[in-house]
Amino acid sequence: MPDYLVLLEGTWLVKDVKSIDDATNITISEIGKRLNPKLKFVDFQVIKSNCPICGGGLDKILLVAGTALLGIEFKMKVFNAKDEKHATQIAKSVIGRTLKDTSLEVIDIEGPNIV
Repeated sequence: MPDYLVLLEGTWLVKDVKSIDDATNITISEIGKRLNPKLKFVDFQVIKSNCPICGGGLDKILLVAGTALLGIEFKMKVFNAKDEKHATQIAKSVIGRTLKDTSLEVIDIEGPNIV
Protein backbone atom coordinates (compact mmCIF):
# COMPACT_ATOMS: atom_id res chain seq x y z
CA MET A 1 0.00 0.00 0.00
CA PRO A 2 1.25 3.51 -0.78
CA ASP A 3 2.53 6.24 1.53
CA TYR A 4 1.23 9.83 1.63
CA LEU A 5 2.18 13.20 3.08
CA VAL A 6 -0.94 14.86 4.50
CA LEU A 7 -1.11 18.60 5.24
CA LEU A 8 -3.91 19.70 7.54
CA GLU A 9 -4.86 23.11 8.87
CA GLY A 10 -6.45 23.80 12.21
CA THR A 11 -7.09 26.63 14.61
CA TRP A 12 -5.73 27.28 18.07
CA LEU A 13 -7.20 29.68 20.62
CA VAL A 14 -5.03 31.41 23.24
CA LYS A 15 -6.46 33.65 25.95
CA ASP A 16 -4.86 36.37 28.05
CA VAL A 17 -2.02 37.31 25.70
CA LYS A 18 -0.52 40.75 25.17
CA SER A 19 1.09 40.33 21.77
CA ILE A 20 1.22 38.19 18.66
CA ASP A 21 4.67 36.92 19.67
CA ASP A 22 3.28 35.77 23.04
CA ALA A 23 0.39 34.01 21.32
CA THR A 24 2.77 32.27 18.89
CA ASN A 25 5.14 31.12 21.64
CA ILE A 26 2.31 29.86 23.86
CA THR A 27 0.70 28.01 20.95
CA ILE A 28 3.93 26.28 19.91
CA SER A 29 4.57 25.29 23.51
CA GLU A 30 1.05 23.96 24.14
CA ILE A 31 0.82 21.98 20.91
CA GLY A 32 4.36 20.67 21.36
CA LYS A 33 3.54 19.38 24.85
CA ARG A 34 0.44 17.59 23.58
CA LEU A 35 2.09 16.01 20.55
CA ASN A 36 5.35 14.92 22.24
CA PRO A 37 6.55 12.30 22.85
CA LYS A 38 3.85 10.07 21.31
CA LEU A 39 3.34 12.09 18.12
CA LYS A 40 6.75 13.66 17.60
CA PHE A 41 6.52 12.62 13.94
CA VAL A 42 3.83 15.31 13.35
CA ASP A 43 5.34 18.63 12.24
CA PHE A 44 3.43 21.85 12.85
CA GLN A 45 3.83 25.59 12.35
CA VAL A 46 1.80 28.79 12.26
CA ILE A 47 0.34 29.18 8.77
CA LYS A 48 1.91 31.91 6.64
CA SER A 49 0.05 33.79 3.95
CA ASN A 50 1.13 36.45 1.49
CA CYS A 51 0.29 40.09 2.10
CA PRO A 52 -1.89 41.29 -0.78
CA ILE A 53 -0.19 44.70 -0.76
CA CYS A 54 3.52 44.07 -0.26
CA GLY A 55 3.74 40.34 -1.05
CA GLY A 56 5.56 39.64 2.24
CA GLY A 57 4.80 36.74 4.53
CA LEU A 58 2.24 37.16 7.30
CA ASP A 59 1.33 34.79 10.10
CA LYS A 60 -2.36 33.87 10.18
CA ILE A 61 -3.09 35.29 13.61
CA LEU A 62 -5.98 37.40 14.86
CA LEU A 63 -5.51 39.15 18.21
CA VAL A 64 -8.50 40.91 19.77
CA ALA A 65 -8.96 41.93 23.42
CA GLY A 66 -6.21 39.65 24.70
CA THR A 67 -7.48 36.57 22.85
CA ALA A 68 -5.64 35.18 19.84
CA LEU A 69 -6.81 32.82 17.12
CA LEU A 70 -3.98 31.19 15.19
CA GLY A 71 -4.01 29.14 12.00
CA ILE A 72 -1.80 26.06 12.39
CA GLU A 73 -0.49 23.74 9.67
CA PHE A 74 0.09 20.09 10.58
CA LYS A 75 2.22 17.79 8.41
CA MET A 76 2.17 14.03 8.83
CA LYS A 77 3.49 11.11 6.80
CA VAL A 78 0.94 8.31 6.56
CA PHE A 79 2.27 4.88 5.67
CA ASN A 80 0.37 2.03 4.02
CA ALA A 81 -2.88 3.86 3.29
CA LYS A 82 -5.33 2.49 0.74
CA ASP A 83 -5.83 5.85 -0.99
CA GLU A 84 -5.86 9.62 -0.35
CA LYS A 85 -9.16 9.48 1.52
CA HIS A 86 -7.86 6.76 3.83
CA ALA A 87 -4.62 8.70 4.43
CA THR A 88 -6.67 11.79 5.34
CA GLN A 89 -8.82 9.81 7.77
CA ILE A 90 -5.73 8.38 9.46
CA ALA A 91 -4.05 11.79 9.83
CA LYS A 92 -7.21 13.46 11.15
CA SER A 93 -7.78 10.61 13.59
CA VAL A 94 -4.22 10.55 14.95
CA ILE A 95 -3.89 14.33 15.34
CA GLY A 96 -7.52 14.88 16.33
CA ARG A 97 -7.33 12.36 19.18
CA THR A 98 -4.59 14.42 20.81
CA LEU A 99 -5.92 17.89 19.92
CA LYS A 100 -9.59 17.23 20.67
CA ASP A 101 -10.87 20.82 20.44
CA THR A 102 -9.17 21.59 17.13
CA SER A 103 -11.08 21.27 13.88
CA LEU A 104 -8.89 19.96 11.06
CA GLU A 105 -9.25 20.51 7.32
CA VAL A 106 -7.15 19.10 4.49
CA ILE A 107 -4.82 21.56 2.75
CA ASP A 108 -2.95 19.14 0.50
CA ILE A 109 -2.05 15.49 0.05
CA GLU A 110 1.16 14.35 -1.65
CA GLY A 111 1.63 10.81 -2.78
CA PRO A 112 1.38 8.01 -3.33
CA ASN A 113 4.80 6.72 -2.32
CA ILE A 114 6.45 9.92 -1.09
CA VAL A 115 9.93 9.63 0.38
